Amino acid sequence: MLKTKWLLILTLMFSMFTGFQSTQAASVSEGKQLIKTANRYLGTPYLLGAPYGTTRVFDCSSFTKYVFAKNGIRLPRVSHQQARVGHYVPKSKLRIGDLIFFSTPRDRGISHVGIYAGKGKFIHTYGEPKGVTYSSLNNSWWKSHYITARRVG
Repeated sequence: MLKTKWLLILTLMFSMFTGFQSTQAASVSEGKQLIKTANRYLGTPYLLGAPYGTTRVFDCSSFTKYVFAKNGIRLPRVSHQQARVGHYVPKSKLRIGDLIFFSTPRDRGISHVGIYAGKGKFIHTYGEPKGVTYSSLNNSWWKSHYITARRVG
C-alpha cells in the first residue's frame, strides 16, 4: 500500500511537471509564430491612425492588433487599451511575442506598442521613412521611454 501511494504521488508530480513544460513550450512557439507573421510586413509604411485591417499602412497598434489577429488572438485597437490585456511581465522576464509599451513625445502615458522579438530587439512601426522595423530596447531613446510589458494569449 505504501508503494502504491508513492507511485501515485510520483505520477501526479510528473504529470504536473510535464504539463508545465508543454505550456511553456507552446508559449515560446506562439511567440515565434507572431514574429514570423510580423516579419512579412517589414518596411510597410507608417501612418498615424491607419485603419485596422489594411496591410498597405500601419500605425503601431493597428500593426500589433493585425499580427495577433492573424494568430487567433484578439486585441483592442489602441496601445493604451492593449496595455490592459493579458498579464504584466517584468522587463527582465520578457519572452518572444510579449507586447511592450512606451510613451512618446506627444503623450506621457502609453502611446506606442511593439512586439518583443528576443535578444533585446522588438518589431514595431513608427515614423517616416521607417515603417515596420526592428529596434533595440537598449537604444537610449527606447530605453528611456519604456513603460511596461504584457503577455497575451
